[in-house]
Amino acid sequence: MMLALVFIVMLVLIFSGLPIILAMGLVGLAGFLSVPQLVLPLFSQKMFTTLDSFSLLALPYFILAGELMAKGGISRRLVEFATAVVGHLRGSLAHANIVSSMAFAGISGSSTADTSAIGGVLIPAMKEQGYKAGYAAAVTATSSTIGAIIPPSMTMIVYGALANVSIGGLFLGGIIPGLLVTLSMMSVVYFQSLNVKKYPEMQGRGRFDSKRALRSLTTVWSALLAPLIIVGGILGGIFTATEAGVVACVYSFVVSVVFYRTIKLNELPAILLSAGLTTAMVAGIIGIAGGFGWLLAYLNFNQMILSSIMSVTTEPLLVFALLVVVMLILTMFIDSMAVLIIAVPIAVFIGQRFGIDQFQLGIALTMATQIGSTTPPVAVLLFVATSIAKCRYHETIRYVWPFIGAEVFVLVLVMMIPAIASAIPHWALN
Repeated sequence: MMLALVFIVMLVLIFSGLPIILAMGLVGLAGFLSVPQLVLPLFSQKMFTTLDSFSLLALPYFILAGELMAKGGISRRLVEFATAVVGHLRGSLAHANIVSSMAFAGISGSSTADTSAIGGVLIPAMKEQGYKAGYAAAVTATSSTIGAIIPPSMTMIVYGALANVSIGGLFLGGIIPGLLVTLSMMSVVYFQSLNVKKYPEMQGRGRFDSKRALRSLTTVWSALLAPLIIVGGILGGIFTATEAGVVACVYSFVVSVVFYRTIKLNELPAILLSAGLTTAMVAGIIGIAGGFGWLLAYLNFNQMILSSIMSVTTEPLLVFALLVVVMLILTMFIDSMAVLIIAVPIAVFIGQRFGIDQFQLGIALTMATQIGSTTPPVAVLLFVATSIAKCRYHETIRYVWPFIGAEVFVLVLVMMIPAIASAIPHWALN
């Protein structure tokens, strides 16, 4: 009864327009006050315990690295490079959008940053070439989910810290799924381009210009080198995933300030402030969700969920599917980071009981949170892309479903074939 009341009150507060961080905080405080055995200071203690993690130190560094790269004009150069590489294909700008998101994913680690950076450049260009505003927004929002799958990934950093799983292993596990998502979404664009009547703007196709691609590569190679340095350093044992955040930060500074010279030193305070505000917001959600999650565990929420699942099935694959479906549904309504923090202890607890590979579980849940972030009704990435495209929300929703289907297809593959997400991590870490 207590658990049901907690969730009902929180959902009412969220749908009334209260920010998720305040809704969880108020419900968590009320929950601690309602249980006679608990004292109020314990809530703040559990918040601090959640944040007191060496792995989470990587968050502010990767956030700052993303800010430096975005402000340094890297997104524009990546778009130019992607257009030079895939611009000869049918649906050239839609392909370029997806490839740009994949490339930017190796720098920012954030889906929201990806949507803003790539969308700000490509959505206006797609509209000028005749693409519907809603279609441009749908492609941008859904392809931006690659930002949390291909390393580095802030979502994986949080997951790894809470689940006590190697963040470097999760980074490596996201490489193949991220590439598969990219290819599956490009396949959707290709098949859509064959429909001349519905997508006339996607029929133009030129020839691949190798000279243009090489010229573009000479200006963007330093940005493309960033993910290789991060992944290579972790693979080679040169630095940990947490230390990789510092390396990414220093590298972003050198590239943006020294190499490209697109950021002046007097602009750094504003960039640091922006990164600090983002870090504070994310840390606030992590801390409060950690305290709220501890309350749920104290009220035997984990055991209740396990019992409910086992009453339905004891088949590991079906249990895995239920976990993913629940995660998808929750992130359709609630902030994905908050859902992840609350659900990770439960998911790991159940995953260990049923022998689900830790990297496979982590990648699948990360993908589920991102798909949920682009699925109506409450789809944060769709709202961001729609605002950039200056169109109505329902216009974007019209075009989003085939791309969500492509992402779900890859998610199912990850669930069915463990090696897709776990082969590289186990090979590298053993």
